[in-house]
Amino acid sequence: MTTTPAPVPDAAANAPASTRTGTPAVPPTRTEVVLPGLVEPRGLVVRSVAQQAPGPGRVLVRVQATGVSFAEQQMRRGKYYDQPAFPFVPGYDLVGTVVATGPGAPAELLGRRAAAVVKTGAWASHVEVAAADLLPVPDGLDPADVETLLVNGITAWQMLHEVAGVRPGGTVVVLGANGGVGSTLVQLARHAGIRTIGTAARRHHPLLRRLGAEAVDAHDPALHARLRELAPEGVDAVFDHVGGPGIRDSRRLVRRGGVLVSYGTAATRDEQGNSRLPVLKLFARLALWSALPDGRRATFYNFWSGSRRPRRFHARQQHAFARVTALLGEGVLQPQVAARLPLQRAAEALELAESRTVAGKVVLLPR
Repeated sequence: MTTTPAPVPDAAANAPASTRTGTPAVPPTRTEVVLPGLVEPRGLVVRSVAQQAPGPGRVLVRVQATGVSFAEQQMRRGKYYDQPAFPFVPGYDLVGTVVATGPGAPAELLGRRAAAVVKTGAWASHVEVAAADLLPVPDGLDPADVETLLVNGITAWQMLHEVAGVRPGGTVVVLGANGGVGSTLVQLARHAGIRTIGTAARRHHPLLRRLGAEAVDAHDPALHARLRELAPEGVDAVFDHVGGPGIRDSRRLVRRGGVLVSYGTAATRDEQGNSRLPVLKLFARLALWSALPDGRRATFYNFWSGSRRPRRFHARQQHAFARVTALLGEGVLQPQVAARLPLQRAAEALELAESRTVAGKVVLLPR
């Protein structure tokens, strides 16, 4: 990873008086990590650029924690479904403190701890965010811990309770139960009185058992036969982030009245060609299955579903995030932080996340 200094004009001199004086204030520069193109992780660029004051209805957040997710891994390969053109700053979500407000943004947000899901741009020391998109972060929680439960926590909560609607006493299968979403799903299911069967490499089985899952070897050639043995009458839900040909086996595990919840295509991560094709094939397959009269649902969970109705979308996000952070504060959820690294070591963080050797989420901590 290279570090590139850039000429930086005095952004603070052009900032409104309300953000120039006192504390907090707009800093003259920010540090950011740039994905310049189709590069290996070491091709990421760290640079310093001018920081402008936030625009109307927006705020500036000093980032305390951001993370490495599957989205950034796909973006590096140019394979994320709707990623922007290179070069850009990756980073799906962030946790931090509001240090400046733009015209029309509530002044009382200054100094508040908040989280935000931005899709790109979070791998930076400071990020401008729409005030309406902020999610309140309770006091007393570690930023890195909260980061593990931002997109991952909202996703897990909504899939389990809103999409699948599994009741206490039910049984679910979680593929990749050692991952960020998977480990959160396991814990939420345990808290709700739901039996969970989780798949992962054998080295992660002690973790899965501690979190409350029955562990099954993800690399077992007879994986789905083993899962069927553990739930011969089928399960209420399968949460599948893998996709690919194995999605058929996941559907066979679902009992009548149950649901297959797909939320990724990890199996096609390294495939060449059109990045949208595997996703579109998956959508078509799920739609076909949903039309069959066998009493089993199949659906794709999209984090951004409903975003064209912003008020309702943000209300649902806030509800799910509030629930998981409350459980974090109560000690019900154990945040799975795989590693904490400085922002300047983003290349190392990305390599670690892509190695598939760690459990939980790799977190970047801007200084």
